[in-house]
Amino acid sequence: MFGPPGSHTTVSFSDFSLRINGKKAALPAEQFAAVFRNLRDPEWFPPETEETKAASKTSVGGGGQNGADTAEPPPPVHIPPELERAMQLHVQNAALPEGDRTLPIDGLIFFRYSGAPKGIRSVELLYTGAAGKAVVPLQP
Repeated sequence: MFGPPGSHTTVSFSDFSLRINGKKAALPAEQFAAVFRNLRDPEWFPPETEETKAASKTSVGGGGQNGADTAEPPPPVHIPPELERAMQLHVQNAALPEGDRTLPIDGLIFFRYSGAPKGIRSVELLYTGAAGKAVVPLQP
């Protein structure tokens, strides 16, 4: 958000919404904590267990022989708590800070969109808050 240097405004994620393809119903912004369950670290891989090592040594195209069809799914793998906490702190620090803030200010705003990305033709960021109203066209 921009403004004269040193000026103040009250900022909240709930002041923002996203209009996709010109639809009347805009997507409301979500609090940064809503994305925590979707965080992935591209550099972290789950440790190999004995079961995954054994499965990687089997032949491909066995046709379900040797009981492969009756095997139970592998147990879920959880990210180590310290890595999960580090990722959450990273998102929290990158999010748009809220409250009475000095301008200019920046940060990420999060939206939940469940449609197909290739179906997006136009995107507008809508702001309705203490500083007034604005519509910012974005490139899809």
